[in-house]
Amino acid sequence: MKVSQVMQRPAQSCDANQTLDVAARIMWENDCGSVPVTDSAGRLVGILTDRDICMAAYLQGGPLHTLYVGSAMAPRVFSCMPDDSIAECHAIMREQQVHRLPVVDKDGALVGMLSLHDLVRDAAQSPRRGGVSFCRDRRDAAGDLEAAPR
Repeated sequence: MKVSQVMQRPAQSCDANQTLDVAARIMWENDCGSVPVTDSAGRLVGILTDRDICMAAYLQGGPLHTLYVGSAMAPRVFSCMPDDSIAECHAIMREQQVHRLPVVDKDGALVGMLSLHDLVRDAAQSPRRGGVSFCRDRRDAAGDLEAAPR
């Protein structure tokens, strides 16, 4: 299965020069916890989460309408492409410990979003395809359970 079959489109985005209150409104109106940040050509340049907004308000000590997306966004963002497989994207999410991947085209332009929720919904609708495992198996090569981390 390909990302294009389960991703959400269009993706809402914001610009690094917008203020954090605008980004917060986008998240509120679209019931999402993150928003991709794009440049004037629509290319992905970062991602902003609701936590990023909270921490920026706390650390920068100002109201949201005076703080900019560019000052709070994460410039390092993991993404995928519409033709990538669901399994590949799930592996990226698991390894990088992210819940959402912006979907970009070959030019880096934002075309959608893929979330863990999308993967769970797809797995629930298609259990015979084998689904996606969201639990890390703690068995070692011999099949014994590893000790839980303390």
